[in-house]
Amino acid sequence: MKRILVSLAAVALAVPAGASATDIMGVWATGSEGGRVEIYRCGKALCGKIVDAKRLRANPDLRDVRNSDPKLRQRKLKGLVVLQGFSGGPREWKGGPVYDPESGDGAGRGQLKLLANGTLELKGCVAVFCRTKIWTRPASRSVD
Repeated sequence: MKRILVSLAAVALAVPAGASATDIMGVWATGSEGGRVEIYRCGKALCGKIVDAKRLRANPDLRDVRNSDPKLRQRKLKGLVVLQGFSGGPREWKGGPVYDPESGDGAGRGQLKLLANGTLELKGCVAVFCRTKIWTRPASRSVD
């Protein structure tokens, strides 16, 4: 019994303050280029948009120049929706499309999984090929 209580306490401490273990809405640090994505409700689903990055702080007018579709390269990165149509919960959501502005590649489907340590696993798949990233809650949720 003592071992179970210690394990539960460790998990509770791993989940950042203010974040419930089943809530993925809010700002996440992507681990790439100081990026931050805000996950929010869009209708009955969840979506995610870029709210901050090191390059955006230097130039807030940056465009999606790495996009594989030339017609989309003039979109502003700040506010760009990179996750769309995710549903499910309380710990796993499925949806898509997913877009990575760092590479300019997208995936038609994706999966979000809230892990026991409070991190968020994001997986994007094209056919049978998948790529996984781990996002964390930033120490400061401020995105100014």
